[in-house]
Amino acid sequence: EVNPKLARNALGTIDEAKWLWEKVNRPNLMIKIPATKESLPAITEVIAAGMNVTVTLIFSQKRYLEVMDAYIAGLEKRHEQGKDISKIASVAAFFVSRMDSKVDGRLQEIIAQGGNKAQKAQNLLGKLAIDNARLAYQAYLGFFNTQRFKALAEAGAQQQRPLWASTGTKNPAYSDVMYAEELIGENMINTLPPDTLAKFLDHGDPAIRIGDNLDRAADDFKQL
Repeated sequence: EVNPKLARNALGTIDEAKWLWEKVNRPNLMIKIPATKESLPAITEVIAAGMNVTVTLIFSQKRYLEVMDAYIAGLEKRHEQGKDISKIASVAAFFVSRMDSKVDGRLQEIIAQGGNKAQKAQNLLGKLAIDNARLAYQAYLGFFNTQRFKALAEAGAQQQRPLWASTGTKNPAYSDVMYAEELIGENMINTLPPDTLAKFLDHGDPAIRIGDNLDRAADDFKQL
């Protein structure tokens, strides 16, 4: 788990990451670092040191771009030192249902007030988290298709994969498998809770939908 005392302390995060890496001493260990502004340099340094990283608690598109940049900067630094970058793995974790819970709460306040904005708010309920993930996936595709990353890929670098976290449905008014069904795509991870996985196996409809409704997703954010 993330140490909240280190969330705003890059140097402390780097020191603790190195300590954990040496203490656990397993090649598949992933160090969890929160996507705070202060932690971005820590992501770069920990990747450059050859450690695997889960960047966690990402919510905004802007911060996601900064996270991917921090990851690539770490690979570049390590590669420039003549060290192997082929075994470093990283994921960038968006928290999905938490976003809907937060946004829906604000939208319900607007709905309760009535007036011109109420219907607009009503139409946005339960949409923004999936919209956000879909737009993030497009950012991921674009970022890792640049010449900057391709140069690293030639040296064996792995893409930093998107990870959808908090994908159990919290609102009983919504489908209990909505975050499983709507966010299926290539080269990503969905950390489904066991109960949600069981429901998806029972009545989920598997299909690649991560690229659906992209224009609507962008417009929903403008409406929000």
